[in-house]
Amino acid sequence: MTQLLLFNVTNGLIIGAFYVLMALGLSLILNLSNVINFAHGGFLVIGGYIAFAITPYVGFWGALLIAPLLTACIGLLVERILIRPLYGRDPLYGLLLTFGLAFIIEDGTRFIWGPQGKPVSVPALLAQPVSLDLFFITGYRLFMVAMVAVAVALLFVLLRYTRLGIRIRAGTLDLEPTMGTGLLMPSFIAIIVGGVGSLTGTLLGGLLIGVASGITAVFLPAASEAIMYVLMAVVLLIRPRGLFGEEGMMT
Repeated sequence: MTQLLLFNVTNGLIIGAFYVLMALGLSLILNLSNVINFAHGGFLVIGGYIAFAITPYVGFWGALLIAPLLTACIGLLVERILIRPLYGRDPLYGLLLTFGLAFIIEDGTRFIWGPQGKPVSVPALLAQPVSLDLFFITGYRLFMVAMVAVAVALLFVLLRYTRLGIRIRAGTLDLEPTMGTGLLMPSFIAIIVGGVGSLTGTLLGGLLIGVASGITAVFLPAASEAIMYVLMAVVLLIRPRGLFGEEGMMT
């Protein structure tokens, strides 16, 4: 039972790390542009398929560096051409646009790469477990968690110590906001649990719902997804604006 619990907690932390990255992106977009980006998970899919397509040519590490940059360029084009004209208008326009864009991305990737998932081989060094007892903790899983930690740390450094970050934080304070589709709703829940407008809260919210889902899967697997909604309801009952939310953002 102990090993099973540790296995699910580990999985919960890894899934929570993905929720953190998704939720941080959603939080920044929502606070800065007042756009509810339902296509956020779609860009995750685009990045994954780009990595799959270029891995045979540049290898795993090359794809890890190039795919995010190419995805960012696509996102920039979408923002300039489609999203920017909607700034200052009713948020419903942005919601409907990104909702439709999510379906376009889903069908587009299915048309290009087919309906089945594509495997990407990881380096042998990362595929090895850390020990025989902890066979489910591989180097690749630790690497993913480390990458999330580095990305979050760099984001906080950017926001706190650079001129660009100061402008972003100023925009977040001045504006008042009104995936992988499977990651999209947990990302929104992470924002709500942590508190809209708080990046620290978003980080904690993503990890909390990931670990809660992992622990629940040990004792009641059928409720492993529902637990995040229960957690959100409990937090909102106790603290309506979330764990670290600012006054007026949710109430």
